[in-house]
Parts: sequence; structure tokens; C-alpha cells
Amino acid sequence: QVQLVGSGGGSVQAGGSLRLSCAASGNTARTNAMGWFRQAPGKEREGVGAIYTKYGSTWYADSVKGRFTISQDNAKGNTVYLQMNSLKPEDTAMYYCAAGLALNLEETVRDSFRDGYWDQGTQVTVSS
Repeated sequence: QVQLVGSGGGSVQAGGSLRLSCAASGNTARTNAMGWFRQAPGKEREGVGAIYTKYGSTWYADSVKGRFTISQDNAKGNTVYLQMNSLKPEDTAMYYCAAGLALNLEETVRDSFRDGYWDQGTQVTVSS
């Protein structure tokens, strides 16, 4: 089993920044990628991006490309970050991180990290 603990959500004004963290523990050898998703009230869950934890390569959804950055801190074990800049009110959502096995990051995100592991979610609210 893999346990994920997400943190860092909060409220910010439009144009501001937030950084989310997701720490993985347990049998992380079962995973090679971590991803971020979000779900706004009344909307379907949307994949934000993902990272191969061994190589550091990333994939982003068009809606966040250039504003959001996924990184990892290998010194802290399996911890990944989602740096969100130039936030917009439409970025308001519950944000989730996931971990799993990926052959292709984009496909794995679109498949919502099937058979993967998820955290409890953290709320991000952007006011205009």
C-alpha cells in the first residue's frame, strides 16, 4: 500500500500563488509517477499534470501550462509539489494528488491513475 498526504491549500486572490505538497510513504516502489487532479463543484475531475518520480519529466494540461509547475524533492523522499502561479478564480477546486504506475504520463492522467493511490484532497480557493 501507498499512503499520500496532501497539504498547502488555502485561499488567495487572483494573480497570487500557492504551493501544494504531496508526500508519499509506504510501498512507493509500486509507483513511478505522481499526478495532480482537481475537481470544482458541479464539474468533472480534471487532470492537471504529472511527473515521473525517477526521471523528473512532466506533463501538463493546456489549462495550466505556463502557470503551474510540478517538481519533486528527492531529499525528502517521495514528495512532489504543485507550484501554482497567476491563479485565476476558475482554478478554484479541490486538488488531489495521485500515485501509480505510468507508461505514458498523459495517458495515465487521462485514465485518472487507474489502480493508483490518492490523497484526501486539499481545497484551493481563488477570489477575484
